[in-house]
Amino acid sequence: MAVIPNKAKKNFFERFANWATIATGSSAAFIIASLIILVWIITGPIFNYSNTWQLIINTGTTIVTFLMVFLIQKSQNKDSKAIHLKLNELLASHQGASNRMVDIEDLTEDELDHLHKYYVRLYALAQMEDDLTCTHSIDAADENHNIKLAGYKNKKHYNDARTKKDSSKKDK
Repeated sequence: MAVIPNKAKKNFFERFANWATIATGSSAAFIIASLIILVWIITGPIFNYSNTWQLIINTGTTIVTFLMVFLIQKSQNKDSKAIHLKLNELLASHQGASNRMVDIEDLTEDELDHLHKYYVRLYALAQMEDDLTCTHSIDAADENHNIKLAGYKNKKHYNDARTKKDSSKKDK
């Protein structure tokens, strides 16, 4: 059973973080920040560029930066989780995709490097292809490559692409 998000269930901090992320990422927020800096620069001569004058901008920007780190991280965590769920759904729903790739973000760096080697091999196989629509799966890469290639050789778009490639080689 699918879970349908309920906006009323969001806690106060999540609602505030969403609002603050949108507000601080707006053009208006940038203009306001720029105006504050401009006012600070203009008031420099009035306050003889004193330590207090410098302390005001340093303190203000430090506080804003400190708070924004947490808002940005909250937003990034939520976006990252949503993207991972969307990718997991695509993997789970696509017949040719490897379900072992679902939730791989929990693997160690060494395990990810090991998987990367498989994709380097798939890349090498894909480079030998004339048709960009031919795909590969991490499982049984060589076998899948040969099966798919045999199937595509009978397709019109594959032969058309080969004909175009051969004619462009002759033109050179």
